[in-house]
Amino acid sequence: MVPFPLAIPTSVLIVLNGGGKEQKSVPTLSLRRVGALGEAVAEPTESQAKQIPGIRLYSDPRNTFWRFDISVPMEPAEIQYAYELPGLRFSNPEKPQVNRFSIPAAGESMRLMFHSCNGFSVGTDEEAYSGTPLWKDVMRKHEAAPFHVMLGGGDQIYNDGIRVSGPLRPWTDISNPKKRRDFPFSEKLRAECDDYYLKNYLRWYNTAPFAIANGQIPQVNIWDDHDIIDGFGSYVNDFMTCDVFRGIGGTAHKYYMLFQHHMAPPVSTYTSDFRGEGADPAQLVDTFVAEQAPGSQYIIGAKPGPYVAERSFNIYARLGARMAMLGIDARTERTRHQVNYPETYKLLYQRVRDELQAAADSEQPIDHLILLLGIPIAYPRLTWLENILRSPIIGPIKFLSRRFGIGGGLFNHFDGSVDLLDDLDDHYTAKTHKVERRELIEGMQQIAAEFNVRVTMLGGDVHLAALGRFYSNPKLKIPVEEDSRYMVNVVSSAIVNKPPPQAVANLLARRNKIHHLNKETDETLLDLFDLVTSP
Repeated sequence: MVPFPLAIPTSVLIVLNGGGKEQKSVPTLSLRRVGALGEAVAEPTESQAKQIPGIRLYSDPRNTFWRFDISVPMEPAEIQYAYELPGLRFSNPEKPQVNRFSIPAAGESMRLMFHSCNGFSVGTDEEAYSGTPLWKDVMRKHEAAPFHVMLGGGDQIYNDGIRVSGPLRPWTDISNPKKRRDFPFSEKLRAECDDYYLKNYLRWYNTAPFAIANGQIPQVNIWDDHDIIDGFGSYVNDFMTCDVFRGIGGTAHKYYMLFQHHMAPPVSTYTSDFRGEGADPAQLVDTFVAEQAPGSQYIIGAKPGPYVAERSFNIYARLGARMAMLGIDARTERTRHQVNYPETYKLLYQRVRDELQAAADSEQPIDHLILLLGIPIAYPRLTWLENILRSPIIGPIKFLSRRFGIGGGLFNHFDGSVDLLDDLDDHYTAKTHKVERRELIEGMQQIAAEFNVRVTMLGGDVHLAALGRFYSNPKLKIPVEEDSRYMVNVVSSAIVNKPPPQAVANLLARRNKIHHLNKETDETLLDLFDLVTSP
């Protein structure tokens, strides 16, 4: 028998000012066991602390990224650990010098928190939302009963400002779509975009209370479009393959790997200036990049994505005694017509089956599988709106917009299509993803039946909380507790971003109805809230 893993691995990332190719000193993290939750804490001694040296991931003249790998044993009771970084000082005085995190008892599953849309869209009046009140609420709940992990469902940061106040503003201002598509992504523009992504991450990940949560709750993340730029992957193919979009896809991926996965990035990213093989020497001047060493939790796609020239990083993780999660990277391989490659789904299903079988053989079976998605999968259809926005009546409006600016807000700043279409095309319920969606749900139903595991799906993106469900057709008369087709889709509201107008929420609520996924499976949203109607 293979026993349940009695140690939980995690890591801490710090970013220091300054750096370069040459390594100077290696920082150390000091880790100590605090004790059982609620237990009186004695003053620590130096001999009780474990010293963990940093692993340098990336360094250039601006900053150096260090990761500290931690593995702590599970015990019969819930335990807290504390860590600090001797000799280092945080640039944000609100950050505590000593951070604590909790791990569950060996026989318990983790308390988890799920979030998405962790930032503001371009043009939002941020002051009107009083900062980030929901993160303050998270921390209040964390103090009462510590979360063991937080799952990031995408848009952990909003990088859309790169086209408004950043280096892509001159490119975005080009009115001719063909000239915009043919614009080169030079080494100079790459360096400016690289600097924008770095500084935006440093600013946001250093802003309380989100920064405080990061220091105390281990996180597992997938990414979505705003981690790159709004709508990335869902514009027309001719535009998605242009130099600028290929360039920012690679640059955003670099900092996604560093900040959100604590992993070394690719050695260099795309520019239109470099046409050679291997790494771009212009990007390696006084720069160190560690060899990428993905952990066993990653399920890596078989081939690079169509617009981000890297392979997808999907995640399987055990969340305590009886729960596990599968996070699907639904952005790296995305196009307007696909969310993930068929080959990737095969890898995911095989890994999940292997893990569930190993858990069952160890007599520590998993009975709850969390499927982490970037977008909802049980959600009202808006096919009628897609049809209108793709219909010939839009053509004259687009012409008037180009010539006279009429209806300018209706069209996006990139490929000139209707702005709402990239959001609709993102959804699993879009017409273009209908078959892929059904195959994913049926694939998870087969796994649920095979291993007697309950599947719960998490998705965000839409800024509206909802609860969808799939279930066996009532004619089959299968009790819920025995129904392997019963899967709930928990849809989060935005943890930071503003909600959509009330009229949009009411429209979606009215569009909700019972759909038939196949002959055996129905789906619908549950009624959680009352409709708000204007007098």
